[in-house]
Order: sequence, then structure tokens, then C-alpha cells
Amino acid sequence: MSKKDLPRVPSLMSSLGPSFILLGLALGSGELIMWPFLSANYGLGLLWGALLGISFQFFLNTEIMRYSLYWGESVFAGFFRLSRHWPWWFVVSTFIPWGLPGFSSASAQIFGSLFLLNDTKWLAIAILILTGLVLTLGKTLYTTMEKIQKIVIFAGFPFILLLVLLLSSGQDWLDLGKGLIGKGDGFWFFPAGISLAAFLGAVAYSGAGGNLNLTQSYYIKEKGMGMGKWAVKIKSLLLKNKEAPLRGQSFVRNQENESRFFAWWKLVNGEHFLVFWLLGFLTIILLSLLAKSLVFGETVFEGIEFLFYEASEISLRLNNIFGVVFLILAGVMLYSTQLGVLESSSRIISENIALSQKGIDKPVNLSLYFYLALWFQISLGVTLLLLGVEEPRFLLTLSAVLNAFAMTISFPLIFILNRKRLASQFQPTKIRKAVLLLAFVFFVVFDFLVIKNLF
Repeated sequence: MSKKDLPRVPSLMSSLGPSFILLGLALGSGELIMWPFLSANYGLGLLWGALLGISFQFFLNTEIMRYSLYWGESVFAGFFRLSRHWPWWFVVSTFIPWGLPGFSSASAQIFGSLFLLNDTKWLAIAILILTGLVLTLGKTLYTTMEKIQKIVIFAGFPFILLLVLLLSSGQDWLDLGKGLIGKGDGFWFFPAGISLAAFLGAVAYSGAGGNLNLTQSYYIKEKGMGMGKWAVKIKSLLLKNKEAPLRGQSFVRNQENESRFFAWWKLVNGEHFLVFWLLGFLTIILLSLLAKSLVFGETVFEGIEFLFYEASEISLRLNNIFGVVFLILAGVMLYSTQLGVLESSSRIISENIALSQKGIDKPVNLSLYFYLALWFQISLGVTLLLLGVEEPRFLLTLSAVLNAFAMTISFPLIFILNRKRLASQFQPTKIRKAVLLLAFVFFVVFDFLVIKNLF
């Protein structure tokens, strides 16, 4: 395997980007729907689960990035090195939960309410097709995704913060502090009657969720971080795409490169903490506070109707324009999540199919595989919508539970991969290993409890 030098480490500000894409995957699920839904019905006493979930995913994601910094290839190529059977697991466990059109259906319902549409099925189908066109026609896939997600986040966060400052009370903030340590309104950790499946799904969606966390290794490569600088990028089908093997390459082992690796490691941890963990957790807190301030104690909500109730309360307490903007923002966040989901899941499915067929050494046109996977998923979503499967929260909860099971596997798998494929001085510390083990045990226990309750 050929070796090159690690590139010099840029500034933190110029490196912001990869984690915005992963945060965008979470905006329309855990941040906008799952945790606010639980807060609307049970208060803020469950937010300890959000803190735990996003923290677990921070450690998982940074370990994923560690591998790609070192090798300049995706973790899926690494898993293929462990066993040639892993690609099929990732194809199935990505396609089934993420092929459900929950985000486009939810986005269509919100935009449909603004335009007084009773049947939003065709709007949801149009959103899916539009998503495919945006991803197909963009010059470079990564650049398209980074720009869109940054715009949505930078436009949405200040508005949400303004609403919370105007509408929340001191008691709401006090309840938030208690909720982060598990103290709710008359309960510790779990209220009576809560669905464990809904809670587990919310914990899984405290970040990207499921196998989509693993796509952080793609964004490290696409941004040119570490040894990802030498990786081939996915471009539009309208451009000439270079065939290349899926294997990466390590760096020349010398003092300079070893020093650069740890500088890169510090950089990606800082970028991921600021964007994914801090901004992501603040978004969960603000949207949950808003839901609790506006609609807690009113009724038990089904589906995403609490979002419409929130918009109505915002209009009554402030001004109608604030309620309308809130709904528009919610629809845009859901659309950006659908965009990110299709992009990330298509990456996973396409590369793992390519690995199963070509291995890591034969040249492959990954762009062709990607766009085939993308439009196949869109076709599945359109088919499900035509068959009438379009209740958003049901689809999102089902998807979240399936992703929690998939994510359970990721924690021990990335631990094994980094232990086997990285030199000892570059492997995770004992504290990080302990966190990965704790996260694995947590998800195993809740997976078991959900299965037990189902049967």
C-alpha cells in the first residue's frame, strides 16, 4: 500500500463543515419531533436521555473519524477488512429504516397546512423527487450538502432562540435543569405510561441515529481531512467521474506525521464538539423548552399535531407571522433532514454494494452506484406513499427504533476496528473505550426492554 504524508492542519474556522451535515440529519427528527413530542406530553424530565444519547454519539462519531483520519478510507472499507459479510448487514440495516418516507411526509403535512391542502400525499412525493434532483444536479455532493445544512441551521437557530426567550418562564428553565438529572413532574427518569420504544427512538435520534453516524467518515474524506485529502470525491452524474479503488492509504510513519495526526485529532474533536454536540444539544433543549412552555398539560398529542398547536399558541401569544414562520422553519428543517437522510443512506448502500461486488482493490465508479441507490430509495418512498403509508410520527418512530438496534452494533464494531487496524499509539484511550462499552450496554438493555414490551 502506497504511503504519503499527512497534510498540514488548517484552522478550526476553515474546517467547520462535516459536522453540520450530521447535525442536519438530526434536526428534523430528534430535535424537532421526538424530544419536543415527549416534552409536550411528559414535560422536561426525560431530557437526561437526550444528554446521554448525544454524548454517546459524540464519542462514537469521533472514533469513526479517527479511523478515516488514519487510513483515508471509510469505516465500511475497514469493516470489509474484518469480514466480507459486513457489507450486506449495512445494506439491509440502512435500507429498511431509512427507506421509510417519514420526513418528506411530515414536511408535506406542514407545508400543506399553510396552503390549505387536505391531501398532502402528492406534495410528499414531489418533495422526494425534488430531493433527488438537488442531489443529482449539484456539482459536488459534499459541497451541496454542507451549504444547504449551514443555511438551515444558521437561519433557524436564532429564530428558535428568540421564541424561547419570549415565551418561556423561569419555571420552565428550572424544570429543564431538573430534567437533565432525571427529575420530572412527579417522577424520576421515567413517567408512568411512557412508551419505551418512543424513548429509545428519541435517544437514538439525539444525533444522526443508526448507521448514519458512520457516514461521518465520508465527510472527513470529502472535506480533505487527514489522509482523506487523497480520497476520490463523489460528483454529479453530469460530470466525468473517476474510477478508483475503495481502499485508502496510511501515512509515512515519522515524528512529523505523528505530530500532525494528533493535531488533526484535536481539530476534528473540537469541530464536532462545537457543531454536533453543543449546537445539537442546545437545539434539543430550546425546541423542548418551547414545546413544554406552549402546550404541556393541554392534551395528549398524536402524530405531529403538537407542532400545529405550537404554531397556533405562538400566533396567539405573539403575532400570527411568528406562527407562520415557525411552521415554515419546521417544514424546511424536515426537508433538509430528508435531503441528508437520502444522501447519507445512499452513500452507505452504494459503497457496501460496491464492496461486496468489487472488494477494496478494484477500481469502481462510486458515483454511479450512489445515484442508483438514491433513486431506488426515492422510488420505494413514492411507492409507500401511493399505498397510503404516510403517518409521519409512526414512520419516524419505527425508523428510530430500527436505527437504535442498528446503532447498538456500531459501538463494539468501531472499537474492534480501531483496535485491530490502528497502531497502538493512535488507538482510543481507556476512558473512550469505557464510554463505548457503557453505550453498548445501555442500548442492549433498552433493545431488550422494547422487544419484551412488544411481545
